Amino acid sequence: MAAVAAVSGGGKRRGATALSIDGAEESAEERVGRLIRENPVVIFSRRGCCMSHVMKQLLAAVRAHPTSIELEEAEEEAAAAVAAGGSGLPALFVGGVAVGGLEGLMGLHLRDRLVPILQEAGALT
Repeated sequence: MAAVAAVSGGGKRRGATALSIDGAEESAEERVGRLIRENPVVIFSRRGCCMSHVMKQLLAAVRAHPTSIELEEAEEEAAAAVAAGGSGLPALFVGGVAVGGLEGLMGLHLRDRLVPILQEAGALT
């Protein structure tokens, strides 16, 4: 089954663009793993997720601009949740490591661990 996800990128790109994966020869698990490896900060969420929006705002406040993947296919949602250790969506990864959802991100921020982890991952602009 082909999936289409909206992607808003880290760095200077703004807005969302469609990421069509029709004809892709990698499985949902492989695709999620590749996106985690290729991006210093990535958020997987469902379209319109308010928690994902709050996560992006907090990360932007500390000068990190995550790649945001809005999943529309159940297979990809399941793959992202499994990669996150079963924590569900939204799922945040920094430097290839699962942070969890909004609660995990806020926990790092409140313990003053967020910025050092982002620096280590090379995610700050």
